[in-house]
Amino acid sequence: MKVTDQIEIEDWELTEQFVRASGPGGQNVNKVSTAVELRFEAERSPHLPDAVKRRLRRIAGRRWTKDGALVIQVEETRSQARNREIARERLAELIRKALEKPKRRVPTRPTLGSKKRRLKAKKVRGEVKALRGKVDGEE
Repeated sequence: MKVTDQIEIEDWELTEQFVRASGPGGQNVNKVSTAVELRFEAERSPHLPDAVKRRLRRIAGRRWTKDGALVIQVEETRSQARNREIARERLAELIRKALEKPKRRVPTRPTLGSKKRRLKAKKVRGEVKALRGKVDGEE
């Protein structure tokens, strides 16, 4: 399976298991295993660099297993072949996302004007609250 020009996933790294799907399909849904569970052994993959594996693990979230595999489940259509294609497309998309290096955030400092506006707003708010106190009556 070709992901990009540099990365190609071998067949031994992927395992597919077909299970019964929920949802539309009538009586067919009880007989035919159309949902697919695609398992990609990402941790053991020699084609992915370590940095990409780390980013893929973060992107995958709950789909990442303890033994370092990425599991994608698809039961969108009634067709087993189409579900299989969708699962492979999703895997390729996840890997492409993991290939992109995130931009490093450069922290900025607040401007002098923004500091002054904030302090002025705090002062005004404090004055409003101070006026809410008890009123001294001249009796």
